[in-house]
This record gives sequence, C-alpha cells and structure tokens, in this order.
Amino acid sequence: MESKRQQKMASLLQQELAAVLQRDLPHLFSGGLAPSISMVKVTPDLGQARVYLSLLLGNNATDRLEIIKDNAKEIRHALAKRIRKTARVVPELIFFHDDSAAYAAHMDQVLGTLDIPAAPTEQPDESEDKPARPRLFNNE
Repeated sequence: MESKRQQKMASLLQQELAAVLQRDLPHLFSGGLAPSISMVKVTPDLGQARVYLSLLLGNNATDRLEIIKDNAKEIRHALAKRIRKTARVVPELIFFHDDSAAYAAHMDQVLGTLDIPAAPTEQPDESEDKPARPRLFNNE
C-alpha cells in the first residue's frame, strides 16, 4: 500500500517523464515513437522510481528499452530540470518493459477464436399469467 506522498510523487514523475521523453529528448528514439509510461512506483524513501514503459508501437522493444536504460542519467537530468521546484530529490530511475497491453491483446485474440455454442432457448411455461414466486402461506 503506497502512501499519499508516494502516490503524488509517482503521478508527478509519470506526467513529467512523459513530457521529457516526448519533448525534451526525442533524439533518443531516432525518429521512432516515444514510449508511453504505463505506471510509476516509488519506494517509501522516494529514492528510487520503477518506471514501466509500454513499447507496443514499433519493433525491437528490447533494443528500445536498452537505449532508454543506457540514457537513464540523461533522462534523470532532464527530469530534474523540470521538477526542481516541486521535488527536493529526484529519484533514481529504473526502467522496465510493461507488456500487459500486449498480453491483453493476445488474450482477446485467444478468446475471439473460441467456438462457444449458443445458449439453449427456454420453452415458455403454460402458467405465464402468474409469475413464479415463493409461497409464504398455504392459502395462496
């Protein structure tokens, strides 16, 4: 369970990292699309931030993640310029690949290929004029 302080810092980092990757450091992706940040988790001491990146668009997700990991110091420096008046300490950034969207797309494809028979239709009863309800007394 994250504290309010951790949640606020994670939200701030998620917004500002997205801006840094798209606006300040677009040269890291050599004309490709910048990754989207799906989630940020911060340690209780705010010293480390785990950044989960969604690298769906484009090829070579592992290569793109390695480029980001190699430039983590530059990304942290650009982030520090943006949040220097809001946060006292800029946490160490640790990047991970978030493949939950790809997994969800795969599961959707698997469920779409299943052959599920239609449910049998029920035959109408002769006693349609009275709805079925439990009897509470004997004289009903």
